[in-house]
Amino acid sequence: MQDYIFEIQLKVRDYECDIQGIVNNAVYQGYLEHARHEYLQSRMISFKELTAKGILLMVSRIEMDFKKSLTSGDTFQVKLRIERQGVKLVFFEDIFRLSDQALCLKAKVEVIAKINDKLTRGEIFDTLNLEF
Repeated sequence: MQDYIFEIQLKVRDYECDIQGIVNNAVYQGYLEHARHEYLQSRMISFKELTAKGILLMVSRIEMDFKKSLTSGDTFQVKLRIERQGVKLVFFEDIFRLSDQALCLKAKVEVIAKINDKLTRGEIFDTLNLEF
């Protein structure tokens, strides 16, 4: 069992599906990003305010393992946990379909930080109100 620190519930919209009737693979990245931003907001961290201060949090790598397909109208949860790994903040995000609790996607998202256009060693992550 994972020790998730945040979860959000979403619903698949018709236009997110491809000709096969399943959620297009690229759409899952949007779900994951939305969950990360909502997590930051829940911790009183404004992505917009960080950017205005010259602090850029950027995805440097993403791995997605597709397990089961979501279809139009499915409700699902994105659950996440985070770890600090050297210069990176790593988000482990899983997507579960609510109707049967099926694991649909496992993802690992690595985030780096730049301050005033200079790559950091990740020290900014220690100053944010995050749950490791």
